[in-house]
Amino acid sequence: MTLDRAPEPVVRLEGITVDFPGVRALDDVDFRLFPGEVHAVMGENAAGKSTLVAVITGTLAPEEGTVFVDGEPRRFSGVADSRAAGIATVFQEAQLSPNLSVAENVMLGRERRRLFGIDWRRTRADAGEALAWLGLDDLDPKTPLSMLTPAQKQLVALARAVVDEPRVLVLDEPTSSLDVAEVATLMRVIRGLRQRGVAILFISHFLEQAFAISDRMTVLRGGRRVGEYATRDLERADLISKMLGKDIDSLRALGSERKAHHYASDGEPALLASDVGRRGELERMDVEVQRGEIVGLAGLRGSGRTELASLLSGTVRADSGELWVDGEKVQLKNPSAALRHRIALSAENRGTQGIIGDLTARENIILSLQALRGWTRPLSQAESAGIVETYVEALHLDPADLDRPVGLLSGGTQQKVLLARALAVRPHVLILDEPTRGIDIAAKLDVQRRISQLAGDGVAVIFISSELEEVVRLSDRIIVLKDRDKIGELSNGPGVTVDTVVEMIAAEMSLTSEL
Repeated sequence: MTLDRAPEPVVRLEGITVDFPGVRALDDVDFRLFPGEVHAVMGENAAGKSTLVAVITGTLAPEEGTVFVDGEPRRFSGVADSRAAGIATVFQEAQLSPNLSVAENVMLGRERRRLFGIDWRRTRADAGEALAWLGLDDLDPKTPLSMLTPAQKQLVALARAVVDEPRVLVLDEPTSSLDVAEVATLMRVIRGLRQRGVAILFISHFLEQAFAISDRMTVLRGGRRVGEYATRDLERADLISKMLGKDIDSLRALGSERKAHHYASDGEPALLASDVGRRGELERMDVEVQRGEIVGLAGLRGSGRTELASLLSGTVRADSGELWVDGEKVQLKNPSAALRHRIALSAENRGTQGIIGDLTARENIILSLQALRGWTRPLSQAESAGIVETYVEALHLDPADLDRPVGLLSGGTQQKVLLARALAVRPHVLILDEPTRGIDIAAKLDVQRRISQLAGDGVAVIFISSELEEVVRLSDRIIVLKDRDKIGELSNGPGVTVDTVVEMIAAEMSLTSEL
């Protein structure tokens, strides 16, 4: 693709400055977006990405600077103004109505009307045209939204955004809840829009997706623009360095260290599950984790990773099999029983299964330990302070955040608080389900380093991530799952790559299709 084919960007920002109380969110930022390109805006949390989107979409007016559309200065007083200028947005959480049909969601607020109400035939036809414009002709406009997969719902949100055929489309973390196959579908749609000349602003924490889909990248750090780059000219290591403001030798060292680590089983496993399963949710399987070992669970969304974590942590009761912890046969009737046996879980959904948003970060950190001790034996103030101080240092938490409601903190800080809570009970087995999802690069590196250190200290770790690069980088051994069944194991080493895992899944899928 030729990046300079358009003489004038469709959207251009000059000298944009935005202040919030006590912080400058954007500082003299320039930005260009050309027709028929995908432009990724990259940066860690608090880099200014969301603020940049808010300025472009009209939800926030800058203190200084100018927004140009087709070379003309514009001042948006709200989303309606930016929409009228041909700018549409799809957010991370699709703002859809599950009780309505696909057509009703796509056309919400734009229904075709006649004398005595809505003309549903024409409304559905318009919705069908919007879906067809995205290459989604096979999606029936009459289908209830509740029957769709997460990826299909994301595509419905995209159809709603393009129903007016916008010239600019802003995609804010559109793939965060999708698996590999669903991401591929969305990427195909994005490429189709690009071919039609739509200018697409793409924001994602997934670096590989940004490299796969974007033509150019703008890097933000601390509210300032680091630079604008052609994606083909930017190395991944260089991008991460620009986002962090430092090199990534530590990340490379971590990957090399884990790859070179050949774990030798010795003594009783920290956790041994034999023939464990649950009817309708997870096929029977064996799982073994040694002290000091990181076992990664790899598979597509719906493969059974989270279901296995739930069984091994007592969140859900297994209806088959046996479980031993440190050589002792146990029954995990609930998470409290798991905690008593020093099995701690950091759940995938930190919003509903993890943090207590109204409690402070300090209160969240000691929650599991207090539950383990019992509420009749409260931790003393000195004990609580000592525990919290330990993990402030170990996980690089900001002391200023400790007494703030954790629901107000960044995703990366919330994830570190959850990890601190799990570590406070001094687990023998630590189960981490998507511990780095949706957090910035700096927080991700902190969490990955700490996981590696925990294994070095003798903790048995079960690690789940949708990013196979992470699984391969950190794991000593990888259990591969598909369709809620275990299809194989890999001992990690220099010859094991992401492609190794993908090929195993693909080979199993091919074999299944032939049977």
